[in-house]
Amino acid sequence: MSVFRKINAQAGQVRIQGHALLKSLGPGLITGAADDDPSGIATYSQTGAQFGLGMLWTAVFTFPLMVGIQMVSARIGRVTGHGVAANIREHYPRSLLLFIVCLLLIANVINLGADLGAMAGAMQIVVGGNHHVYVIGFALLSLGLQIFIPFPRYSPILKVLTLSLLAYVATIFFVDVPWRQVIQKAVWPRLVWDADYVATVVAVFGTTISPYLFFWQATQEVEELRLQKDGVALKHAPETAHQHLRRIKIDTYLGMGFSNLVALFIILTTAVTLNAHGITNIQTTQQAAEALRPLAGEQAFLLFTLGIVGTGLLAVPILAGSAAYAVAETLEWRTGLGLELSAAKGFYGILAAAMVVGVVLDFNGVDPIKELFWAAVINGVIAVPIMVVMMLLAQRRDVMGPLVVTRRLRFLGWLATTVMALAVGAMFVTMSW
Repeated sequence: MSVFRKINAQAGQVRIQGHALLKSLGPGLITGAADDDPSGIATYSQTGAQFGLGMLWTAVFTFPLMVGIQMVSARIGRVTGHGVAANIREHYPRSLLLFIVCLLLIANVINLGADLGAMAGAMQIVVGGNHHVYVIGFALLSLGLQIFIPFPRYSPILKVLTLSLLAYVATIFFVDVPWRQVIQKAVWPRLVWDADYVATVVAVFGTTISPYLFFWQATQEVEELRLQKDGVALKHAPETAHQHLRRIKIDTYLGMGFSNLVALFIILTTAVTLNAHGITNIQTTQQAAEALRPLAGEQAFLLFTLGIVGTGLLAVPILAGSAAYAVAETLEWRTGLGLELSAAKGFYGILAAAMVVGVVLDFNGVDPIKELFWAAVINGVIAVPIMVVMMLLAQRRDVMGPLVVTRRLRFLGWLATTVMALAVGAMFVTMSW
């Protein structure tokens, strides 16, 4: 009998520890879910349609790179108790800070406008109505939720909506998949020196390893710290670092794993449905939705719309929020989506301004799929200098104290930075030919 009691006690302890771990997860999971935003869906769909299985390797290759750079950003926030912009302000010349924040703003508002446009386009085709009205409506909805409801309270609802993206995983069971070829293409790429190919690689890298995700995960670690009664930056309490850094590691691996799994299956699904039937250039959201027809039939676009709107409602607040955090930290204003409007007027003012500019950019008449793709390319280009500065911050003892990044994490972070820089450089070379 005592053996059974001991087993039950151990099982109960495991359940308690598991529940506590799940409760502690958050910034990494939310960041990973937000990474598959409308820009990501469009980019992965176009990639699979245009190049078939030939680009599967990108989703596999970017996983460790994404984990590495996101763990670096999370550690910067948790160890120092400040976001990326605040750390640059404290340790580098103001000119560099303004340069980095301006790059982030450019990338974010373009991405924001493209995402709002994609959400509006998807809604318009399903229920009709005016595209611009939907753009404004989604912007106001997102802004209202951010101002009046703390992000941690409504993000779980949005994460449920993003589960519609798993339809791409389910579709694979309804179509013929050459699995031997899939495995070969996923782990043994055939690189092509071609402008379209290289630009698509940069777009995939840019939508997977995006600047707004760096700033967001770092600031959310700071927010988690503020919510704790006796929260203190880890560099001032290194004896507690092990459990927190372990949680960050698990959180980031799970979040980025979910993100890259979805990316892999979007590319795979569009490759075996669209590319296999001669659709190699997606011009509209209807064409992108066609990839889900084997699973959802005539309801494919409804499922696709749920994914676009769900990920958009999750990503748009993060795009605007990361911009607001960066600018407010630069100006040394109070920051936090958990604060009342009256307590952080400057912060929320920047957030609203970013949303307004994103809406205005959407009134340009550019094709939404093309806009989403080039938003991903811009993210890839702009990510490089931001990643360099982050890696330099993470290695400085006067910034991180005794908790500078480990040798393995330093290797992954610099590898991600180098790969992104080489891809961007190759894109400019091939485009100039």
